[in-house]
Amino acid sequence: MASLQIISSSVLCSSSLKIKSSIQFPELPKLPSSYSYVPTRNLLQELNGFRFTIPPTFQQPPSSSSSSSSSNATQQLYAILEAVSDRVEMHLNLAHQRNNWNTLLFNNINMLTLTATAMAAIASATPISPLKISSTLLFSAATGMMLVVNKIQPSQLAEEQRNATRLFKQLQSQIETTIALGNPNDEDVKKAMKNVLAIDKAYPLPLLGVMIEKFPSKFEPAVWWPQQQHQQRLSSSSKRRRRSNGWNEELERELMDVLEVVKRKDMEDYERLGNMVLNINKSLAIAGPLLTGIAAVGSMFVSEGSSLAAMVTVMGGALATAVNALEHGGQVGMVCEMYRNCGGFFRLLEDSIEEAVEEEKEDGEVFEMKVALKLGRSVSELRQLASKSAYSRVEGIPIQHHDEFASKLF
Repeated sequence: MASLQIISSSVLCSSSLKIKSSIQFPELPKLPSSYSYVPTRNLLQELNGFRFTIPPTFQQPPSSSSSSSSSNATQQLYAILEAVSDRVEMHLNLAHQRNNWNTLLFNNINMLTLTATAMAAIASATPISPLKISSTLLFSAATGMMLVVNKIQPSQLAEEQRNATRLFKQLQSQIETTIALGNPNDEDVKKAMKNVLAIDKAYPLPLLGVMIEKFPSKFEPAVWWPQQQHQQRLSSSSKRRRRSNGWNEELERELMDVLEVVKRKDMEDYERLGNMVLNINKSLAIAGPLLTGIAAVGSMFVSEGSSLAAMVTVMGGALATAVNALEHGGQVGMVCEMYRNCGGFFRLLEDSIEEAVEEEKEDGEVFEMKVALKLGRSVSELRQLASKSAYSRVEGIPIQHHDEFASKLF
């Protein structure tokens, strides 16, 4: 009996060993030692919903110094991007506000002047002294308001804020593109900061103390980009080594020929027009308050039968209304700012071309396409313009004698 138990137990052990040995598990692939699994937050939340809790003790592998530097630059660019977005809203709101200033003040001054003129005309026909006093007061109020409005030029202020809004939106798009391309560096952060501060300086928000001079002695283009010292031009040998990004001598000559047309035609034309509009604006800003002042003095001497005083008052009021309508209704200040901005655009284009030719950092073909788009041309049209400029230089024909301007946009 005992022998049967021993035999059966040995048989069971041997069968269990056979069963165990027949079950084989596939070998799992070995993970590299540097790999560390980082579970997502949703996975941890789902697992933590069971009876047990899994603490998130997993850590990401340490990043290299270059990736940490790029991450820091990205964070700084996002901070600058938030500030730029806020500036866009501020300048946009101020543009609407100052445009409303121009409309309201323009209408109020004209109503005051016309009302005072009518009162003076009535007072010359009837001996009503309150009409004469009211006419004098209205003319005086109109004179004071004209002096203030002509000093600040609300239409020009509104155009400044519109330009600042457009430039900050352009800078916002550039920063977003830099972040989207990836791997930003400290140089990108410094460049973005300089651009923000340059636009702030060119188009200030407050009026007192930092307002742009509305009547300078000479027309000067706007400057909204950081002024940089150009590096020394590369030698021909070093340029040949770097000319693997689309640059060659033919492209350099083409861009310089286009720049010659921009200088001799577009920039000179806008400088001439800017000076002309600036002088017109100065004359109108002086004539308006002068005419209302004369009308205010003349209204003091208006009485029944005084035709000369009445004529001077009525003519002064009528002419002052016409001058005010031309200056602020026609928004001459806005036109002056438009020419100032266009002159700055061509100055920026000049600096960009000179810097690109000197440093050759950006791809040559891409930069050529950018210049063509800024001038409202295709690449083939840009090359035709450069060939015309080169032909004029060879033949000794002044570029001023050509009818074609570099820009087709404005």
